[in-house]
Amino acid sequence: MACKIGIDEKQPFISHMIELRNRILICAVALGVVFIFTFYLKEKIFYFLMQPFIRVMPEKSSFIFTYITEAFITYVKISIVAAFFITLPVILYEFWMFVSPGLYQKEKKYLLPFIIFGSISFLCGATFCYYVVMPIIYKFFVSYAGEFVIPMPDLKAYMSLTLRMLVIFGLIFELPLVAYYLSKIGIINHKLLASKRRYAILGIFILSAVITPPDITSQILMAIPLCGLYELSILITRIFGKKVVHNETA
Repeated sequence: MACKIGIDEKQPFISHMIELRNRILICAVALGVVFIFTFYLKEKIFYFLMQPFIRVMPEKSSFIFTYITEAFITYVKISIVAAFFITLPVILYEFWMFVSPGLYQKEKKYLLPFIIFGSISFLCGATFCYYVVMPIIYKFFVSYAGEFVIPMPDLKAYMSLTLRMLVIFGLIFELPLVAYYLSKIGIINHKLLASKRRYAILGIFILSAVITPPDITSQILMAIPLCGLYELSILITRIFGKKVVHNETA
């Protein structure tokens, strides 16, 4: 009997691992298919990502690469990130389908909003980074150039920084959505978030200092929207969070 119980306990774990493997495989296949398309358009994507720096680039400045395969690897990297942006709805769908068996039926109705708003939030974060944050940061860096100091940025370093910032800001803008779902199932509420505001702000500035270039401008540009998103999360959890009913005893 004990042996059978042990087998029954292992079986669900194995089946969950198999399902996880299958869903990761689906995401990988979708990413691979879209990668073929994005790699075909690699020059256009590359030119688009270069614009924030090109607009502030001094006249004699140019990009360089220091070893033969650097340009090719950069094209591959930007194609992968672009494919990730496009396949994000598929990734979110597979993630939701993996966790949905543990949810109640009424909670499963949030599937479509999760995919739609999750994708929109990520794109909004990346867009904010591209049109607001990066122009200010690159203008700040270029301002240190002079007659005898001409910026010649390394292609790999520039693109790595740009792609990292786009992804980070995309993930950061998911914060209100995560807060919404956590509040709906009662894990957090607005009172908890409000009471931890001071610690959250401290953590935000520490995080900004770690994941941004080592200058105060870029750190503030990341910290300010993060603080704003945290306040938005408090408001969202206050409005949409799970209501706690207090039973009064006579």
